[in-house]
Amino acid sequence: MNLCHPKLVRLLQLAYSAEKAAAFAYIGHAGSVKNPDQKAAIRQIELDEWRHRETVLAIMQQYEIPPSRYNEIKYHIIGRTISFSCYVIGWFMPYYFAGRLESGNVCEYFIMMRYFHEVGITDHDDELYEMGMKEKEHEVYFQKSLENNPLLPLFERIFGWGKKSSLNNVDLENKVSVKESNSYCRHRKS
Repeated sequence: MNLCHPKLVRLLQLAYSAEKAAAFAYIGHAGSVKNPDQKAAIRQIELDEWRHRETVLAIMQQYEIPPSRYNEIKYHIIGRTISFSCYVIGWFMPYYFAGRLESGNVCEYFIMMRYFHEVGITDHDDELYEMGMKEKEHEVYFQKSLENNPLLPLFERIFGWGKKSSLNNVDLENKVSVKESNSYCRHRKS
């Protein structure tokens, strides 16, 4: 079955490749930290990203959507570059930008769900919801890791993400159901 929704096809291809970049980045991030608990937490996030990539690929295969060769190359290079940079830019920036990235990734899956609904498909709601919530858990981990860092207010003012601001409206303490989740990320352009 082919999907007649170009934005959805592009978003699936983007998510598939971007998950690889994120996983690669977390390999370097985990390798660059010394604290064993932080290392284990970041390694778990990396594994989550690889699982998300597998899930997105399974969805793409169901609709005969090939991965984008361009995205695969681009995000491979980005992920490897970020991975390497974690060893040289210090502790704060990898945590900050990982949290900001995860904050935006939350919406990716809820927007995908809306796109599927536009073509009458609800089969992937549970998977997309779970991936969106997992990305939110990642964001919260990084927020909590940085909450007392003196650089956070400055970076929050410059980059729009931090202790008091998020790029999504998901609240893990007050989650809505899968069926009600269309209220998430309405502010993001689709």
